[in-house]
Amino acid sequence: MQELGIYAVLFILLIGHTLLAGKMYRKVHDDTSLSLREKNDWKLKALIFPGYFWFKYKKLSR
Repeated sequence: MQELGIYAVLFILLIGHTLLAGKMYRKVHDDTSLSLREKNDWKLKALIFPGYFWFKYKKLSR
């Protein structure tokens, strides 16, 4: 039963990671002030560490 709990937590973390990466990906894609290279850099960062780079992107875009 303990393994089931661990798998459930890992699944929830994976779903959260995916949703945040998708949100950041869409936000970066719609930003017209970024060049193609900058967009690709931010999209790659969104796939690796979406939580960390989401806050960095929001801070930069203000």
